[in-house]
Amino acid sequence: MAETLNERSQNILEAIVEDYIASAEPVGSRAITRRHSFNLSPASIRNVMADLEDMGLLCSPHTSAGRIPTAKGFQYYIDSLLEIRDLSSRERETLQSSYRFQGMKMEDIMQEVGRVMSGLSQYTGLVMAPKFSSTVFRQIEFIRLSEGRVLVIYVSESGLVQNKIITADAGLTNQQLEQISNYLNKELNGLSIQEVRAKLSSELQEERVRFDQLKKQALSLSHAALQDEVENQIYVSGASLMLEQPEFSSPQQMKKLIQTLESKSLLIELLDRSQSAQGVQIFIGSESSQIDLDGCSLITSNFSNQKGAIGTLGVIGPVRMNYSKVIPIVDFTAQLVSRVLGREIE
Repeated sequence: MAETLNERSQNILEAIVEDYIASAEPVGSRAITRRHSFNLSPASIRNVMADLEDMGLLCSPHTSAGRIPTAKGFQYYIDSLLEIRDLSSRERETLQSSYRFQGMKMEDIMQEVGRVMSGLSQYTGLVMAPKFSSTVFRQIEFIRLSEGRVLVIYVSESGLVQNKIITADAGLTNQQLEQISNYLNKELNGLSIQEVRAKLSSELQEERVRFDQLKKQALSLSHAALQDEVENQIYVSGASLMLEQPEFSSPQQMKKLIQTLESKSLLIELLDRSQSAQGVQIFIGSESSQIDLDGCSLITSNFSNQKGAIGTLGVIGPVRMNYSKVIPIVDFTAQLVSRVLGREIE
């Protein structure tokens, strides 16, 4: 951020942000003098607040003489003032015990992660499963639905399941489909989807496959099943908790919030963007680059397994969220999920 604040201005901005997080009410100069030991008169604090407002870090609601932080003010607070402490051993154990992954499928794990993060933060939990193209092949099955239509069930090493209906030779029998599944499961096991696609394309072009009709059918079916990118799977938990926040109390604000949470393309774009970065990422309202979060902030982190499949999890809440509480929850949960997925494929 371009602005450079002196220590007094930083202290007052920090006090206003943290008081506003706690109360959701505009913060006045007299309240600051009562709650904080700055040894400054209300008049001196008002002068600093006016300067911060001129810099775009605070704004003054027309209904109150107090000030509230802008998205820009929150961004400065996070970048320059917020101290993120490490979780204690007891806090880590408590957080870890909140998750129950034993015997769960990949989809169940994703839902459990979103549910727990939502419950701990009291905001909305988001989880985007690893991209289909980054997964590692474990198993594929073909089920004949009707003449010319086949259901494909793909299972990744981490347990992610994808279903797809493709067009196939109407003459294929169930026995032939089973033979095709067995052949592919033997040939493709342990390869990433990128490697599978390259292998299929290469072998389909080889002249020798014309002499083995079953192999040719296997390659053609799997090529059709795995060639296209499958839509990202995103899990949203605790959406109703956001409606309890005072920022979204009016019908118009509720409508905007619901539209944001229902816009999976927007959420996927945000979660997708964080996959190219390391560590915790924070998107704050109108300060979140080209995407307008309509008064919300999103805290995300990536998780991965030993084969490199990457997913993203996070918490979305009001701009006035408790960052010092939520950031460690998101960070530790991403590490925990990575370890769990790593153990599953060893």
